[in-house]
Amino acid sequence: MSLLLPLGTVAASVAGNFATVLIFVLVGLAFAGLALGVAKILRPRNPSPAKMTTYECGELPVGSAWVRFNVRFYLIALFFLIFDVEVIFLFPWAVVFKQLFPVPGLGALVFWEMIIFLGILSLGLAYIWVKGDLDWVKSLVERPDGQVPADGGTDNASQAGALEEEVSTQ
Repeated sequence: MSLLLPLGTVAASVAGNFATVLIFVLVGLAFAGLALGVAKILRPRNPSPAKMTTYECGELPVGSAWVRFNVRFYLIALFFLIFDVEVIFLFPWAVVFKQLFPVPGLGALVFWEMIIFLGILSLGLAYIWVKGDLDWVKSLVERPDGQVPADGGTDNASQAGALEEEVSTQ
């Protein structure tokens, strides 16, 4: 197909598109730099010890910010994001499905595609449920040889709580 077009037409078109994107990015960077520069010139400069402390909802900061968090916080948040984003796909499908349902053959195809999608999503939920990742309090880990782990079988939550108590007493 490129033999049918005049020489250089496609290359000029692609270069023009890249030039448009490049100009857009440069104007955006210039605008952001100009806004930050003007803000730096116009803002008041009167730092004080109270303004230089970490803001903790009006409370004075106590202890170190390097407290260990249990990994379950991140797992639950990650699972929520995954399933929440997947549910977002249901709304556009529902709008389109209403229009496609009367079309012979196409309505059934769209319906069964969503059933397969929801089935895969349900399998993922069942997997993390059976694996125990949705349990907030987990039982002690028992090794195949019947021994308790070296840390006495304590989980990270009790270690993090002990760390928080240690930090608060200092």
